[in-house]
Amino acid sequence: MLTKRIIPCLDIKNGRTVKGVNFVDLRDAGDPVELAAKYAETGADELVFLDISATEERRKTLADLVLRVAEKINIPFTVGGGISSVEDVDILLQNGADKVSINSSAVKNPQLINDLAAKFGSQCVVVAIDAKQIEGKWTVHLVGGKVPTELDLFEWAQEVEKRGAGEILFTSMDHDGTKNGFADEALAKLSQLLNIPIIASGGAGNMQHFTDTFVNGKADAALAASVFHFHEIDIPELKLELKNKNIPVRI
Repeated sequence: MLTKRIIPCLDIKNGRTVKGVNFVDLRDAGDPVELAAKYAETGADELVFLDISATEERRKTLADLVLRVAEKINIPFTVGGGISSVEDVDILLQNGADKVSINSSAVKNPQLINDLAAKFGSQCVVVAIDAKQIEGKWTVHLVGGKVPTELDLFEWAQEVEKRGAGEILFTSMDHDGTKNGFADEALAKLSQLLNIPIIASGGAGNMQHFTDTFVNGKADAALAASVFHFHEIDIPELKLELKNKNIPVRI
């Protein structure tokens, strides 16, 4: 069985790491370069860096900040925010990103997924999907969760895989920042439908939530932010706990 991955997420706004609840009420969580270095040293398997206001503010992800982070870490590094072209991805990869995450731009221009997979390989393309339940249906949202679409989470995820995405980062907006656990039912359904890895995001509050999402949600990786940033959970302890529950992790 493949090892399950633990992935801290750095949400970046104005060059600082921030964290909110249900995508709002952001508070400062520190310097992204320092945090990235700390996570790489303490056993994180990968790192995700999301410039959360890049799409909304119609500007590009901060390539220089990406470079500064990449210089400090030795683990795979995914960057997202404001990416809308092959050229954007080229710049980020040259500045040290290993993978890119696209979200709003993939919905607006699904061909972008095909183009990126063709040029850089599927392993480089992560499609992030932010969704919330509306009248019992999981609906995809864009622009940092501010704009609802007509897209169904499960149908869109299947299309994304067919177009060449190598991984899906699914964030439940209903669970984000609540610390009540991941959306394991939706994750398990995604796992049944897809053959590519799924990263669970939104809702981590304690170590049991990670166990639950790997066992019940069938997630391949679990991403979290505030529980790591504010030292509520330390990654070495979390991995030990998972190992003790016979969940394969890299120690």
